[in-house]
Amino acid sequence: MQKRITRLASVGIAAVAVGALLAACAPSSGDDASGTTTIEFWHRTFTPVENEWYADIVKQFNAAQDEVKVVDTEVPADAWDQKMKAAQAAGKAPDIYTHPGSIQDAVNAGQLYELNKVVDEDKLGEIIDAAKPVSEIGGKYYAYPLLLEPQSVLFWNTDMLTAAGVDAEQGPATWDDLLAACEKIQPTLQSGQYCISPAQDAITFAWSSVGQQYNFAGHTALTDDWTAPDVENAEYEAFIANYKELWDKGYMPKQPLAAYVEGKDFGEQKAAFKVSGSWMMSEIGSDYPDLLAKTGIGAFPSASGSDDRTATTLGNFKWVIDAKTKNAEAAGAFLEWALAGDPENLVPFFVDTQFTKVPVRDSVQEAVAGTQGAADAPWSSIIVDDIAPTAIPEPTYPWDVSLAVGTAVEAGMKGAASIDDALKTASAAIQTVIEKNDLPSKAPSN
Repeated sequence: MQKRITRLASVGIAAVAVGALLAACAPSSGDDASGTTTIEFWHRTFTPVENEWYADIVKQFNAAQDEVKVVDTEVPADAWDQKMKAAQAAGKAPDIYTHPGSIQDAVNAGQLYELNKVVDEDKLGEIIDAAKPVSEIGGKYYAYPLLLEPQSVLFWNTDMLTAAGVDAEQGPATWDDLLAACEKIQPTLQSGQYCISPAQDAITFAWSSVGQQYNFAGHTALTDDWTAPDVENAEYEAFIANYKELWDKGYMPKQPLAAYVEGKDFGEQKAAFKVSGSWMMSEIGSDYPDLLAKTGIGAFPSASGSDDRTATTLGNFKWVIDAKTKNAEAAGAFLEWALAGDPENLVPFFVDTQFTKVPVRDSVQEAVAGTQGAADAPWSSIIVDDIAPTAIPEPTYPWDVSLAVGTAVEAGMKGAASIDDALKTASAAIQTVIEKNDLPSKAPSN
């Protein structure tokens, strides 16, 4: 007999009318005549090994008990926003789904279910401190993280650096070091190769550069009380000026060689340095395994004199339960089993993604570190022990604030506007967001 979920044992399950089940165009959530609750789980398309883990964890859960059946839907990343918004507008959002970035706006909009009601408090208590800012608001949990991952990590091709007489053992510690390295590397490159492939567009800068902003300025785009923008200053000017130097001197391509989030340009050895999230190492391991031994990895360079401050934010992917679900207990049981249960359920995810992501429970970190593969992945300790612990959480202020800064970085870097004018425009846009959303009333108390 299959194991049953004790959390649901006391929950009365009513059968859903057959007509209602047939009416939906997609698999419906709810109870069937046998008492099994069917829930819908949506996740984005990730890398092949991640997609395999998602499919497998659903199969394992469905096989482990007979009270809940999870229907898994993989949604292409470029279609996610449109599909999710349409589903929410129609009142047909999935019961449980993956969620990147800050949850503040979703909580404010009443879109997320409070996990404390359906997930054991001891399980929520296992979430490490670094992951609490992305999952908890006001003492209540609205998301359970699967992982944390630094969003701005520097990768380098050790052969290309060595050929240029640049230290390949240690990455450049500061922007001055990076620019000096590019000066040496550029003459050694072939046509179509560049010193560095960083972010290039406003949207990518908006989310990937928050830690860099903090590194240069000691703060991000708003004053602590959220009453005013805080970007028209020498520190933000210096931050953009460094990117402008990369652009003006041809150290970076004028057109992206690949998306920021992928490693194709680095894998094809078109860039000596690549800026991406820690996840890129997983792609190198799966698609360009010959490069693994030739890939250096380290923290993103700091502003001179600011090397005591992080230059990266902690990205994340979390699971959330839709606020309008009629199957919160069932969704909570699945979430608790998959993410907060036996650490061995999660070990394959972190092993198969080449040890490039940070588990959010100490027990899972220990289990992953104890695998044979961990000993053969020296970059794992750099990501988990050197970069992630000092990274800052993603900002909780509205996305439009970050986008205003990202737009300024792109405009100033490419010369579409002077750096001063770009920051002035960003400041005005941020002020509008502050007033429109009454941000001072929503400023974090800490």
